[in-house]
Amino acid sequence: MNAWLLVVFLVVVLVVGAVILFIITNGRGKGSSLNVDKYRKDWLGIERQLVKNQESSYHLCILNADKLLDQALRQLGYKGSTMGERLKSAQDKWSNRNNVWTAHKLRNKIAHESDVQISYDTTRRALAAFRQALKDVGAI
Repeated sequence: MNAWLLVVFLVVVLVVGAVILFIITNGRGKGSSLNVDKYRKDWLGIERQLVKNQESSYHLCILNADKLLDQALRQLGYKGSTMGERLKSAQDKWSNRNNVWTAHKLRNKIAHESDVQISYDTTRRALAAFRQALKDVGAI
């Protein structure tokens, strides 16, 4: 009878261990995987929206790039009630923290000020920063 209890105990331990391992490797939160194909497709769509000499496209691309990065950070489980807080939460991920913050600040300026004028080159730099940030978190 004692041998039977030992076998049942070992089976229960193995099952519980397998469940815990599954939760750890496939769970939500930091480390959960992103649908890279979806993010790449969305990113290419943003890049296609950029039209030289059409400033409204500059604004739209920056807003959408910031939104895509925010979506990835949320999906990865970074904490914060604002995008800025999530950027701080993920600060160890950024290969160039200043570029990410500069791009996000430009997004805020576009979103909150009515007469913002930016150049095509500034837009390209901001998009490059967002692209690198998406790479840094494994989204693209």
